[in-house]
Amino acid sequence: MPVVRPFRALRYSPDVVADLASVVAPPYDVIGPDEHRRLLARDPRNVVRLDLPSPEPGDTDPDDRYRRAARLLATWRGDGTIRQDPRPTVSVVEDTYHLPGQDEEHVRCGFFARVRLEPFGTGIRAHERTMTGPKEDRYKLLRATGVNTSPVVAMYMDASGRVAELLSVVVATPPGADIVDDHGVRHRLWTVASGAGSAADELCEAASAATLTIADGHHRYETALRYRDERRVGAEGTDLGSEGVLMLLLEPKAGRLDILPTHRIALALDDEGVAALGARLPELFDVERGVDVERLLAEFGPRAVGSGGEGRFGLWTRDGGVLLRARPDALAPHLPPGGPALRRLDVTLLGAALEAIVGIDAAAIAAGDRIAYTKDADEAIAMVRDRRDGADAAFLLEPTPASEMMAVAVEGDVMPQKSTYIYPKALTGLVINPLEG
Repeated sequence: MPVVRPFRALRYSPDVVADLASVVAPPYDVIGPDEHRRLLARDPRNVVRLDLPSPEPGDTDPDDRYRRAARLLATWRGDGTIRQDPRPTVSVVEDTYHLPGQDEEHVRCGFFARVRLEPFGTGIRAHERTMTGPKEDRYKLLRATGVNTSPVVAMYMDASGRVAELLSVVVATPPGADIVDDHGVRHRLWTVASGAGSAADELCEAASAATLTIADGHHRYETALRYRDERRVGAEGTDLGSEGVLMLLLEPKAGRLDILPTHRIALALDDEGVAALGARLPELFDVERGVDVERLLAEFGPRAVGSGGEGRFGLWTRDGGVLLRARPDALAPHLPPGGPALRRLDVTLLGAALEAIVGIDAAAIAAGDRIAYTKDADEAIAMVRDRRDGADAAFLLEPTPASEMMAVAVEGDVMPQKSTYIYPKALTGLVINPLEG
């Protein structure tokens, strides 16, 4: 089973940083160039300088940016910008938000803790494939700084309901921090110290008795495993800070897990490939042609009500819009090996169809130059309309249900890359995990 523990967290000192909202950031992998520039300009102490360091004039080595982040972290710890908790704690976080384009208010609650690293399958499960490039970047940063700036996000089940009770008691008290991010998400944070009878220890015990399924941050987890193995060489015992990783632990009774769809844009098909795609779709799908943009966005945009898992897709090319419904019997010979949960996923069905019809296989997807991704259906259509980056066909998906994500992990399989987009993303900079004991 997993081992979940309080730890002596690093966090921004309110005595030095009066506005916490000015120094936190989204996770590195959802920050585009424009947002990166805005974050850098917002505050010279913004955590993006640690979590997503950029090259600067005068760098003589591509890795200079990671070393610069390490020096900056040391400076901030030295001058009191970032301070370490005097005793082990967990940090409870409550997120209040609206899904993009929707009016209903959602609330999610969980807690940050340190989780002992274990290979997948021994109490900690993965649900999604990873890509080599991001893992190498995260490894170089971790090796240079020796901290987790962004958390891995994991789900677990507590049938007793005790975790939800404990969290409800904590969030009924005044928070230590209360901020609203650029997406309008309200984040409230409480620091709960470990000790006899503490909610911190009881929360950790409950999570340690469950199986953790990683919902977001697979690259960070696999990178932490690699770093741990490197640090173990020549070390006596295993009581090292590098044995653990920062996690945000979510339990469904304490607040829902919302997953947005990640739409696929096929690149470099050219006109011949698009024509072949249109001609062969009926082999694998029931096809409704002549669908306009407004209907596609109504079916797959932010206000769509589809729950996913039914093999429904939208398609937009410069020839117009199409609605697709997968034909399971026709697709069955093209599906990858794996359990029933993996093979029935919408993203699996679409991946099999793309390989069968236009030859975009797993290797081509992993290479990164045949498929682009976005959570915005309107943007996906615009990319094709404007021929942006060679975009030729936008495939619009419904969200993957959280229950299906869990089912794939239980069966020991992993989903294709970019199968899920957990919303809202856990902020970087609320809590930092020092890998130093």
